[in-house]
This record gives sequence, C-alpha cells and structure tokens, in this order.
Amino acid sequence: MSQTLARPSGASAPSNDAAGRPYFSARNMHAYYGESYIVQGVSFDVRHGEILALLGRNGAGKTSTLRTIARAGSPELKQGEIWLDGEALHEMQSYQAARAGVQLVPEDRRIIAGLTVEENLKLARIEPPVGWDLDRIYGHFPRLAERRNQEGTTMSGGEQQMLAVARALAREVKLLLLDEPYEGLAPVIVKEIEKILEEIKEIGITTILVEQNAIAALHLADRAIILDMGEVVFDGLAKEIIDNEDLRMEYLAV
Repeated sequence: MSQTLARPSGASAPSNDAAGRPYFSARNMHAYYGESYIVQGVSFDVRHGEILALLGRNGAGKTSTLRTIARAGSPELKQGEIWLDGEALHEMQSYQAARAGVQLVPEDRRIIAGLTVEENLKLARIEPPVGWDLDRIYGHFPRLAERRNQEGTTMSGGEQQMLAVARALAREVKLLLLDEPYEGLAPVIVKEIEKILEEIKEIGITTILVEQNAIAALHLADRAIILDMGEVVFDGLAKEIIDNEDLRMEYLAV
C-alpha cells in the first residue's frame, strides 16, 4: 500500500468560502465495482476556478474517481463524502449531480448518432436554460459553428471532443470532469483542445482533468493529484511534479 506524500512546501491550500468550506471536497471516498475495491480512501480539495490534474498509471483509479464524483452509479460509493459549493453530492444520483452543476465528459464522448452538431447541443440544454447559449458556444468553438448541420458522429475525433466539451457547457457547469480529452488525437488537434481548456480556465470554471499525457496536463493544471492503486500518493502544485523527475518516474513513468 502506497504512503501518501505530504503537501510539498510552497503549495497553496485550496481557498475556502465564507463558511470555511472548500469549493469542492472529496472526503475519504471508498468505491467498489462489485467486490473489487477501486477507490481506496481518496481525499482532496479543489478551489473555485482551479484546474486539477488527476494523474497515475493505467489502473490507478483515475476514471473510477471521476465517475464516483459524478455519481455515475458504477463504481458504487460505499463510504465517504463529496461536496460541491456546499451541496452533498454523495447523497445524489447522477441526474441530480448533473443538475447541481457536475458535468462529466467521458472518454468515449457519447455523441448521439443521427443528430447534427446543433441538435446535440440543443438536446443538452435544460429548461430553464442556465448554460451557454449557441452563440457563446460557437464563439468559443468556431469549428463547431462551421459544422453545425453535420451529423456529430461523422466528424473527426478532435471535433467530437470539442462537441462533447461544448455539450457540457450547454448546461450549468460548476465542476467540469474531463476523462482523457487528448486520447487518440493528433498533436495539432491537441493544441486546439488545450486552447479551449485554457479559455475555460480563464472564465473560471472549476475542472478536474484525467489525462495519460501527464506533461500536457501538468502544464495546463494549477495543482495535481497522483493516484496509485486507488490511493492518493501526491497532492500539490503541478509544477512540483514537473520539477521532480524521481516522482514522475516512480508514479507516471515520464
């Protein structure tokens, strides 16, 4: 079992609201796929408007942690608490968490076949509308504006990733969860996705990012968590990992 490392010197503690609460907080999460113990006592905080990179080798529990936060139903949270802006996500089902502002962009993107880009975006919006309208989405995603009448599943992988992120923004977003947004994309498209995520960061949307391209994720993120075998082994500034080759090699192999 891995030993959790202390927060490195110079790392900033997550900011609290007027009541002393972190904007997002996971506390002692234990989650299971059936009898398989996947998320093993994970705890961390995220400040408002921060990008947190959630890193680790394959099988470390990164996607399972995201799905637990999103209340996806699998894995099943059997112990722990999850709080967002004072609301108890651990008491919610997935649709309730989505209405509370948790938007998960999964690795498979889940673009709805048979619908155009614009139809996918319109379907994502809820009544009364609280997320980005189409003009704002197309302003940040000009490629989607050009392809608004194209069937979503016929676009390139990078364009589908843009649509998946835009669809999340079409709803109220307090916490954006991104699972492998660069997966399978050409470097030039990765740069475009990075630009979009930097714009989202400037707007102040709180984001947790899971990404195998650890270096790219670290350059985008403010802070980082490293998971190993379902446990947190590092919690600190992203720069601390970039500057610590031994840590990267031990837990990320980069």
